[in-house]
This record gives sequence, C-alpha cells and structure tokens, in this order.
Amino acid sequence: MKDKLLEVIEKPTTIDELKNTLDINDASTFKLLIKSLNELEEEGYLVNVNEKFDIARNQRVYIGEIQINRKGFGFVETELDEDIYIPKGDLKNALHQDKVLVRVTKDRSHGFRPEGIVLRVLERRVNHLVGTYKAKRDVVFPDDGIFTKSIKLTKPHSANDNDKVLVKITDYYKSVCKGEIVEIIGNASDLGVDVLSIAYKYGFKDYFPTEVLDDLDYVSNTDYDRTDLREKNFITIDGADALDLDDAVCLETKGESLILSVSIADVSHYVKEGTNIDKEAKKRSTSVYLLNKVLPMLPKELSNGICSLNPHEDRLTLTCEMEIKDGVVVNHKLYESVINSKYRMTYSDVNKILNGDKQLQTEYAEIVSMLYNMNRLAKQLTERRKARGAINFETNEPKIIVDDLGRPTDILSRDRQDSEKLIEEFMLLANETVAEHFHWLGYPFIYRVHEEPNQEKLTSLIKLAGMLGLKIRRSKSIHPSALQELLESVEDLPSARIINTLMVRSMAKARYDINSLGHYGLATNFYTHFTSPIRRYPDLIVHRLIKELVINNNVDKIEHFEKVLPEIANITSKQERAAVNAERDVDAMKIAEYMQDKVGKTFKGVVSSITSFGMFVEIDKFIEGLVHINDMKDDYYEYHQDRYILVGRRRKRVYTIGTEVIVRCINANKKEAKIDFEIAGGNNGKNRRPKQKSKT
Repeated sequence: MKDKLLEVIEKPTTIDELKNTLDINDASTFKLLIKSLNELEEEGYLVNVNEKFDIARNQRVYIGEIQINRKGFGFVETELDEDIYIPKGDLKNALHQDKVLVRVTKDRSHGFRPEGIVLRVLERRVNHLVGTYKAKRDVVFPDDGIFTKSIKLTKPHSANDNDKVLVKITDYYKSVCKGEIVEIIGNASDLGVDVLSIAYKYGFKDYFPTEVLDDLDYVSNTDYDRTDLREKNFITIDGADALDLDDAVCLETKGESLILSVSIADVSHYVKEGTNIDKEAKKRSTSVYLLNKVLPMLPKELSNGICSLNPHEDRLTLTCEMEIKDGVVVNHKLYESVINSKYRMTYSDVNKILNGDKQLQTEYAEIVSMLYNMNRLAKQLTERRKARGAINFETNEPKIIVDDLGRPTDILSRDRQDSEKLIEEFMLLANETVAEHFHWLGYPFIYRVHEEPNQEKLTSLIKLAGMLGLKIRRSKSIHPSALQELLESVEDLPSARIINTLMVRSMAKARYDINSLGHYGLATNFYTHFTSPIRRYPDLIVHRLIKELVINNNVDKIEHFEKVLPEIANITSKQERAAVNAERDVDAMKIAEYMQDKVGKTFKGVVSSITSFGMFVEIDKFIEGLVHINDMKDDYYEYHQDRYILVGRRRKRVYTIGTEVIVRCINANKKEAKIDFEIAGGNNGKNRRPKQKSKT
C-alpha cells in the first residue's frame, strides 16, 4: 500500500481521491490506506497540507541527517546537491547526527544557499554519550563539545565526582536531557581513562562479556586433516610490538616461476557462526589501536594465542598459493593448511638484512636468499601496479610516544621501508586473487570497494593544483594514474604531504559491499579483505565463504550467505569508520597535549588548508593548528573561496595552500584536541577590521 501511494500521489490529494484512484471498496483496505498514510507522514515521505497528502519534496520538505557545529548551527545532508543550513534558532530539539525532517525556507532561487528549519526529529541516532559526572548538580556534561546539553540523572548510581561515565539518554528536552549512568569508565585523573573515554564514545569496550569468554572453553586446535606445510620456510614479518600475527609468507622457485604462498590464520575454525564469540566479533567488526593500547576484536586467548602465527608452533591456516611469472599470477589455489612458522621477523630486522647487515644475515642465513627474492618480487609487483594506474598515497603516519603516565613525549613518523612495502604487496596480491576467484564464480561475496571520487571534489583539487602550478591529466574523467602523476610531481616539494592529504580527502571512502564495484585507488576491478581475520570481521567472513563454497562446495549455503552478507557489509563499514575516528581523536588529543608545554614557541610550517575563518598550518611531527583570522592582526584578510586564498586588504599579502610561514603556538587544549597558532612577527595591528570612513 505504501509503495502504491508513493506512486500515485503527484500533487496534494485528499483521502477520498486516493480511495477512488486505488478503487478501495472494503473497510479493511480503507483502514490499511489510512494506516499507510499516517505511517508515511510519520516517516517523512508525505506531508499533510490542509487535509491533503503530498509527496514531501513537492512541499520542499526533505529527510536527512543533521550535523551540528560547535557554534550551535547545523547542516542537513539530503537528496539535494547542497546541504541545507539550519540556523541555531531553527534546530527545534534536534541533536547532532539525528535523522530529521526539514523544510527549505530559502534557496538559490532567492539568492541564498539552501536554508531551512527542522520540522521534527524522525530518529534519535545518538542515545549514549560519554561525559564527566559532576556530583554537586548530579549531572553529566558530555565530553563532545557538539552536544551542549547537560544530562540530568534520574536513577541512583555509584559514580564519584569527576568520573568519566557512559550515560544513556532516556528523555530529550530542549535545554536539559535526562538519562542514567550505565557504566563508569574511571576517574578523569586515572591513567588511561582519557584514551578509554574516546573508545567508549565510539562504542568500543576494553573487556569481553562473560558469555563470550565462556565460549573459549570449546575452542580446539586438533584439526590437522588439511594440507601439511609445516616443513616449508614460512615466516612472519610484523612490527616489533605486534602480538596478533595473522599472516605468514613463503617464496619458492619452480622452473621459471615463483610460488608465493600467503597463509592466513584460520580464525573461522575457532570462531563458528552464531556463537557468542562470533556475535561479539561482528558487533566490534575490527580491532582498534589507540596509542600503545589495543582493543581487540577477539579475546586475547585467540588473537594473541591460538590463532596468532607464533614461531615454532603448529597453526591452522588458509593458504592462497600463487604461481607468478613476470609479476603476474598465472595460477592459484585456495586450501586449508597447517604451518609452523620458522621465524618471527620484525620490519626493522628485515630492512637491516636487505641493507646488508652482516650479523643479522648470519643469524638468519637460512632465509636471507628468500628475503632478497621476496624484495625483488615486491618491487616488480609495485611497478606493475603503478603501470596500471594505482595511486600510491603517502601513508607515513604519526607514532606518538607516551611515558608510563600516558603523557606524550615525542611524535615520530611511521616510515615505510622495503619490508613494510614487501608485506603490503603480498597481501594486496592475495586479496586481489581471492576477490577475482569469487567474482568469476558468481557466488555471494563481500568485496572491498573504492568507487570513483566525487567529481565536485576532484574539480576543486584540479583547481587548487592549477593555482600551485601543477597540472592533472584528464579527459572526460580522471584516471587514477593521473593522480599518481600529480603525487610524483610534488614529492620533493614542501607541499607534498599537503597535496597527498587533500587528494585523500577528495576520494570516496573505501567500504565493504556485496557487489564487485572495483577499487579506484588500486586501479583494480577485484579486491577484498582476506589477510587479517584476527582483527577484521570481513576477512573472517571471506574465510567462511572460501571454506563453504570453494573448498567444501557446499552450494546449499549460497542462499544463506545472500541473506546475511548485505547487513555484514553495512555493519563492518560503519564500525571501520568508527574505529578510524576513535584513533584520530586519540591522536589529536595527545598531539594537543604534547603541545601544551610549547605554548609561546615558534615553528616553521606550511599552510595546509584555507577557510573563511582562517588557515590551518602544519608544522613538524604531523602537528596542525589553526591561525584564526581574528588573530591575523597585521591586516584585514578576506577569504576568496574560488581561489582558496586569504588576501590582506591593505598590504595585499596572500596566503594560499603551500605557503611557508613562521608561527607561534598560542594555545593547546587537550580536552578540545585543539591547537592555535599565530603568524610570528608583523602582527602589530590592534584590530583586523579597517576603519570605517566618516559619513560626514
């Protein structure tokens, strides 16, 4: 009935008119009509105008999610090309991330950007918040500054003053919400609570429910009825502090071919579908890495124990064995296996061996030749990937060093050298091989997809590159190889990292999908995640699919997987974004804390972005701060949106992305994860606004 109504309503229509149009003659169907109209109105698809029902968009009414700024106003993303601006006074009772119904009151036809008013909240998207408990008022103040309302507690609790708590909102009111404490994280002054509070904000916990741990009693490691690879020289190569080793590699020569075997921990053997462990793993979807703390997807008994491919221990694996000629996979096999890793190698030691460290070469003499062959193969794979147009984003990230009290003492770069790139290439190849295997089978599958970037964002990137004297090769669309050329053209310039960051921001977000939509960044038609089932739930699902549909040929399971995979793709994509946001928030908080004792000091930096309210400047160690336009007191600066520049009205000084500057740190706020800079020197003016001419 709902579908029919949405089809037949083209203009404001009465109930009687709808009754006649749909030829409704009996009471039960008429009752269904009324019920469906009310539900469609409640859901926001129809609006009632003077007792006539009309499609919402015909009345300039739209459904969307609202993003509220810390200053109090909001934007709603709808089916329109532009977000709808909502003034602070027109938010009604909407909170950040709520699903809302909005009416557009001004648009481009009136000479304005889209502006509107919230009619009502359709769905509360946030019902749990992390905050600080204040005993005097018996309220919780949310940590996230976007949520400006305090939460009045309605039930007894055992929280102490200044405790960080997880609170459930039970009633939403305009000034004060009501809620109840569901978990006490710890006192705000306790070690590690600052990091843990961010994890809780995104729904990640540092413990497992009892029923999940009880499932561990049924875990068994006795299934050796599989291909025995224990005599082969499998090795693991990971970071020195890694405890969850889920991939091992072995390279052999066979005539003119190379045989690369990528063996992955067979987590699916231990985590059975529908068990409590499986349900919890699906709920988490990913392990979260917050500084030196890991919130694992699986209990440590699995992630660091029986599943981890520890050296000199028999481990159950799934192997993707690939025959490679001239960097191309010409044949492959997928099968269950058991391995016994010969060496637990670190990236650092492998890099030293490849760079000629004689002591380490002697210690690992048995595998030195294999490591050199692996490195040559990896470089060949890199060149082939580059030739097809893959984008090699700069992935050096900050590594924040903290002391025993959790205070940041240094920020280092996670540099990627040959060993890191070697493992990355082998994992990419295995993932592509598995994805292509399933694509041609036509069986249900979960792919890792990366769609073409938004053309509007790409246009902005092209314009910006042009302003910096750079060119992007293009025809009707932009092939990823053109973006790779841009990255290579700036790799020796101060703005290289900034261009890389801007390009990443212009890309669509990679996600999981049941359709083989290709991977734009990797310039491949087939991609999945197969290589990290200890820390990613989609990889675990891919293992189940391989075992059920390929190895066991259990085609009776096809219908089941077709039913469950869409939800899994959606949940895991959402949880991945939450984990990334949690990791970024922790890094931002600790970087701000790192800068607290550096207020007043000056630094060399590069302008990384320009906005109407100022410019962001990146200094050494991946640290970025805001030079607010109100603190640029040497002139009155105007923002030229079409050129991404700030121009001084009197002195005509121009700031654009890539401009090298000297800045002074004037503020570093750990709670808000905020750093403020000012331009050092030359700021002698007292007021950034020019004097107004006398009217007389």
